Amino acid sequence: MKVIHKIPPIYTENSKILILGTIPSPKSRENSIFYGNPQNRFWKVLSQILKEPFPSTNEDKISIAKKYNIAIWDVLYSCDIEGASDNTIKNPVPNNLNKIINQSQIKYIFTTGTKAFQLYNKYCFNDTKIEAILLPSTSPANFRYSTEKLCSEYSIILNYI
Repeated sequence: MKVIHKIPPIYTENSKILILGTIPSPKSRENSIFYGNPQNRFWKVLSQILKEPFPSTNEDKISIAKKYNIAIWDVLYSCDIEGASDNTIKNPVPNNLNKIINQSQIKYIFTTGTKAFQLYNKYCFNDTKIEAILLPSTSPANFRYSTEKLCSEYSIILNYI
């Protein structure tokens, strides 16, 4: 199925780090927010490491990211994908990440998962010249990582915000 990214990036002119996924999942597209599948642990992990209450609404999620100068977007603008399975991605078209990098203070990029890291390095690094830091996926499919272990890995971003 051909998917075109329609969720606008979360960022402000003060954003210092950019967290990138691959492309919004069906649930994220349905809920109009990054990591919008209720089973995805991204917002739980982010709120825990920032010592903030869990953001239950889209507005709260956007607000917490902006409060801590965190930008959130995806590597891909469009691709062919089956469901939410990154392993099925074909015909990827990258987002122009410089669109928000040039309008902010982003100096560090993190990717949520190996596929986002690989796609970023293949399609975006030559344009941004910012080395990406790989973080584990917060997807429910990544059952190897407990929420506690994800929090431990994601706490690295505290050094950059």
